[in-house]
Order: sequence, then C-alpha cells, then structure tokens
Amino acid sequence: MQNGLDHLPTSKQRELEAVVRILFEEFDAALKSATQPWKKAGRILKILLYGSYARGDWVDDPAGGYSSDYDILIVVNDERLTDPVDYWSAADDRLMRELTIAKSLSAPVNFIVHSLTDLNKQLERGRPFFTDIATQGIALYEAEGFNLASARELPPEEATAEAEKHFGEWFPSARNYAVLASNAGDREMPKEAAFLLHQASERFYHCVLLVLTLYSPKSHKLNFLRSLAEDAEPRLIEAWPRASKFERRCFELLRQAYVNARYSPHYAITSDELAWLSERVAVLQDPVRKVSEERLSR
Repeated sequence: MQNGLDHLPTSKQRELEAVVRILFEEFDAALKSATQPWKKAGRILKILLYGSYARGDWVDDPAGGYSSDYDILIVVNDERLTDPVDYWSAADDRLMRELTIAKSLSAPVNFIVHSLTDLNKQLERGRPFFTDIATQGIALYEAEGFNLASARELPPEEATAEAEKHFGEWFPSARNYAVLASNAGDREMPKEAAFLLHQASERFYHCVLLVLTLYSPKSHKLNFLRSLAEDAEPRLIEAWPRASKFERRCFELLRQAYVNARYSPHYAITSDELAWLSERVAVLQDPVRKVSEERLSR
C-alpha cells in the first residue's frame, strides 16, 4: 500500500478528505438505529483510493469531455454491511449531489464495498484487481490492527483458464442483447431497444473487466462500469465520444434505460438518439473483443 496524496493537487486532496467524511457520516447514519449486536458493532476498517488518482495518471479534460473518476474501496468488518441499498445508497446519492448540485467535487466518486474477510480471500486467491489495489492503492483511512493478507501470485495458466470462461460466457451474451436491441428498434419499440442496448453495454463491460482483472462489481450502473473498464483499458474510451451535448445526453439516456425505459412513462428517446447509441454499442464491441483476445493470447 502506498502512502500520501502529495502527488495530487491540493484541491483534489481536499475533495478526497470530504469524500471520506461523507462516507463515514452516511454509514453512521445508516447504523444509528441498529439493535442487532453485529450491526451495532459495524465499522469501516479501511478506505482505499485506487485507479488513476492513486497511480498519478488521471485525466482531467473538460474540453474533450473525458475526466477520470475517483475510485474508492471501502472495507468493513462484516459481510452483511456491504449491502448497497441498506447501507450505502444514501452515501452514493449524497456524493452525486455534491458533484452535480453543490459542485464541491470535480469528479464522480465510484466506490465498492467489501468485508475484510472477503478482501483477504481475494488477495489469497491472487485476483489481479485486488492485488493491484494492495500494491498501488493509497489509504485514505485505516483502523489499526487490521492487516491485509499476503497476495498470492496467480499462475498464468489458471488466470487464462478463468478468463477464457468469462469471455465465453459474457461476450456472446452481450452480442445477443445488441441483436435483440436492433430487432426492437426495427419494430419501433424504442424503450425496449434502449433497455436492451444498456444490457449489451453492461455485459461488454463485465466481459472485459472479468477477462482483464477477473473481477467486475455486481452493478448495473453503466457509468461506473464504463469508468472501471476504461481505467483498465484506455482503448475503450474512444467508444463513447463525450465532447458534445448530444453525445453526453445519449449516454445519459442509455444509463437511465436500465430503470426508466422499463418503468417510467416519462422516458423518451428519439430515433436519432437510439441510432447513435446503436452505432456506439457496435463500436464498443470491437475493442472489447480485441483487448480480450489479446489478453487470452498471452
């Protein structure tokens, strides 16, 4: 684990301090009415910064529309405290408000939550995503006395066999959803087509993350998955242009489609927007296949 944030601008350091404070405040609020002993004993043991801001290669290009996100791993003392709805949805909502309304954050905050037991199990199994965090991550907060396990070096043949299994499952599934989306569009079912394009994109991102790192979060949040995948493989960035308002709006419609295209009577998407999204999902498929096959060939 690395130490210190001296490689970051002072403004970024202050933002991360605020992120840590918000995470603690919202977690404490989620537990304040707890009666069960295990819940009353709930603790955050570590808050770790990983990804581009930890490595020092973050991108902040408002003109081009691409900026890196803050990537955070929260480590708790009980597996039951990792539930995203019961314990972390308020923190997620508040961080989003700080970004979009209060404007006190310059980048989105994406966080995952694991118990210390599970994290150490992942390290002992040699999962690259977690071993990279253990070696490259920066502790924003650490309680004393809770050490990480020594990371196992995963044999290449074992890693490749698992990656091949993931590719064989996820890539065909993503491609099939893209075909279903095209069929729905041809039948003038725009909401259904948008939802299916979301599912295709989600599966392409799960595919490439599982092939490259043997880990992908159990999340339907497309912006989060896109951020993780692009951090793991920058060639994926070009699949989603961000410079124009139209491009950003289209991706936002795709992001919302997981819930709103199915349940909201107010969700609407034009034929031009749907056509652009279909084109970009087709573009996304190519680098996902390429980087996955490159990884498997090694």
